[in-house]
Amino acid sequence: MADNSNTGSFFGFKPYEEKPGEEYMSEAQLAHFEKILQAWKADLMEEVDRTVHHMQDDASNFPDPNDRATQESEFSLELRTRDRERKLIKKIDEALKEIESGEYGYCETCGIEIGIRRLEARPTATQCIDCKTLDEIREKQMG
Repeated sequence: MADNSNTGSFFGFKPYEEKPGEEYMSEAQLAHFEKILQAWKADLMEEVDRTVHHMQDDASNFPDPNDRATQESEFSLELRTRDRERKLIKKIDEALKEIESGEYGYCETCGIEIGIRRLEARPTATQCIDCKTLDEIREKQMG
């Protein structure tokens, strides 16, 4: 997956610069986030393809049980990672649908703006920082 820690951007996209008086989630902002989400999804799909090819190419029937166990462990770890990425692809698809419907960028809990910078940090965010924090506190209390 692309690393954005050094560049200050997501997948090489520059942070969105708002124009004075620009309306929140304008056409330009929606296009910006749609490009980010599409690039992220494409990157994840490439990882899925690489995993499938890797597992097909490297699937060997090792006579040594230790070698076989090591390979099975590696494959299991890769499959868990791909499963997390599959769930992330689903969230990306949901965010793309929200862009189409005009709901993207607004908190699903309270309806306020999530914010450009928060969305650039996490383009699949569905809650404002306050609602997300409250959810996390409740989650910790529930155990």
